[in-house]
Amino acid sequence: MPNRQETGFPKKFLWGVSSSAHQVEGGQSNQWTVWELENAKALAAQAPYHYNDLDNWEDYAALAAQAPNYVSDKAANHYELYERDLELVRKMNMNTYRLSIEWSRIQPQKDAWDVAAVEHYKSVLTACKERGIEPIVTLFHFTLPVWFVEMGGFEKAANLRLFIDYSMRILEEFGMSVKYVITLNEPEIYMRHGYIEGLWPPQLMNKRLGKMVLANLAKAHNQIADKLHTASRRYKVSIAKNYSYIYPGDDAWLTVRAASYKHRQHNEIFLNKVIKTCDFIGINYYLSERVYGYRVHNPDLRVNDVGWDMQPQYLARVLEELHEKYGKPILITENGLADGADKDRIWWLTQSILALQTAIKKGVPVMGYLYSNLTDGFEWEKGRWPQFGLFAVNPKTMERAPRPSALWLAKTLKKLQ
Repeated sequence: MPNRQETGFPKKFLWGVSSSAHQVEGGQSNQWTVWELENAKALAAQAPYHYNDLDNWEDYAALAAQAPNYVSDKAANHYELYERDLELVRKMNMNTYRLSIEWSRIQPQKDAWDVAAVEHYKSVLTACKERGIEPIVTLFHFTLPVWFVEMGGFEKAANLRLFIDYSMRILEEFGMSVKYVITLNEPEIYMRHGYIEGLWPPQLMNKRLGKMVLANLAKAHNQIADKLHTASRRYKVSIAKNYSYIYPGDDAWLTVRAASYKHRQHNEIFLNKVIKTCDFIGINYYLSERVYGYRVHNPDLRVNDVGWDMQPQYLARVLEELHEKYGKPILITENGLADGADKDRIWWLTQSILALQTAIKKGVPVMGYLYSNLTDGFEWEKGRWPQFGLFAVNPKTMERAPRPSALWLAKTLKKLQ
């Protein structure tokens, strides 16, 4: 891998990892933990029907058939072991850590503010700074306090002030320790899985209600961003947008039109609602979609453990598209793969870094790259069996063990900085 001068990475490029509280902290009490306990047995029973066509399903079938797999419980115990994990970030030659603040910890009841939880997150931010790590704080990463959901959550515009007030108060508590703020993580994924497909809580299939939720999330982002920009010029605010490279597989009229339509629907509609208040564009890139006719037919030459077609090289195309359309700095807020055997991760990382290099050389203002995740954790409705981590986690001892890809990446980043 070439060094920094040869690749053209800026000196202050943000190299790091991304996480979410519910996936790694453990000990949560929110709408997801309620849903997990209610659905764990059903998810375990359904797993063979959903995933048995995966190439390596036999490696995970036994774990996926167990109900505890779908209960987050201690996750990776990051809440207690955050200093150990931040040391791993530092030793990986990274300078950035994206984390989410768990609203249900800070405000367990509508009229209750948990000072101890606030102090905990302050300690995490302090630990970052002590290690030369820039924290990037996410305000909403799929989980909500139970009391907020019981009030209607983001389905009701009247509730937005509760999320906005919480967001402004917690950021005021953090003071100068936070510069980068991600208001929302993948709002369209939250809406689609929760309100269209019925895979996630609240497990509805109501397109009208889903559209209302998405509109309210856009309003929440814009209002928080406006308030933060008014409060201080130091804040740099965005969302983490799930973005796919969508391309036609042939030049047939239907294929080209369908790919263009799908691109607008998937990649642009929500972003257009919030772009004016974004200082940069945060993107989560995991996959691409090749369109034939009006359907997606991916080549599937290499797929990861959850069956996603892997095309890491198309990250360059994504960056170029975004730059041409919006002209704002771009941060890769998530990028990674489920790969328990660690057979493809070095290849994925190599291709991703080369894609960054290609885009930067073409003048795209890329701010940084965050791999997801540092450690294995809890992967939402799939539970624990998909393993995205650079470090494997022993579920009994919580010991972290570096995968070969982690050692490779640490050496590579040292050369690039």
